[in-house]
Amino acid sequence: MAPGWQLLLVLWTVMPTRAGDKLLNVCMKTKHHKRDPGPEDKLYVECIPWRDNACCTANTSWEAHLQVSPLHSFTLVHCGLLTPSCQKHFFQAICFYQCSPNLGPWIQLVHPTGQKERVWDVPLCREDCEEWWEDCQSSYTCKSNWHGNWTWSQGKNRCPAGNLCRPFPHYFPTPADLCEKIWGNSFKASPEPRDSGKCLQKWFNPAQGNPNVAVARLFASHAPAPAPAPAPAPAPAQEPSPTLVPLSLFLLLLS
Repeated sequence: MAPGWQLLLVLWTVMPTRAGDKLLNVCMKTKHHKRDPGPEDKLYVECIPWRDNACCTANTSWEAHLQVSPLHSFTLVHCGLLTPSCQKHFFQAICFYQCSPNLGPWIQLVHPTGQKERVWDVPLCREDCEEWWEDCQSSYTCKSNWHGNWTWSQGKNRCPAGNLCRPFPHYFPTPADLCEKIWGNSFKASPEPRDSGKCLQKWFNPAQGNPNVAVARLFASHAPAPAPAPAPAPAPAQEPSPTLVPLSLFLLLLS
């Protein structure tokens, strides 16, 4: 094989890996995320799994458990109290979003101004969606997409006019509906189970390690390499200035 082709083969093999590495162990650029992940030994309740390496602070983890959270002035109890088991899933999902350093392959830029980044289609394991849906059967809400279009008054979200409070299955007929619609496609219902290594868990037993590290690496390894920056256009040729004509040439023209 010619040396030139050998070089191209090496570059083709290495570049996707380097591009994928940039997606690993990172925090989103938002108001409440840390700039870089690191240890946080005082994380609160459902955020504890990320204490060894977190994108959230201890204060953020505490605010994630409030019924009217100052993180986004959002209340979970817009249609009355959730059942404890249902509420627990939401606390876990908020901790997952705020604390996980393993969401890099799914981070997208956001416009207009506000938070700079968000996640899109994070593949939650099948059991995560099914158990969340099962445990919220008897709780109430008034919207299928909690990401926006609320009525805001008295510093918190309220149901839009005409939106009735109904049991969750009315707005989320299936587990996939709940996972994918609840926060505007931030999550995607994966058909893969928790032990497949192909989906993320929104909560895990910290004593058994973080299973999402390997999943993020798998997806990052298939991420496309960023397009190379275009080469700068050559500067247009310029006519020499008459004042820069050498004196010897000027005298020659006069003779």
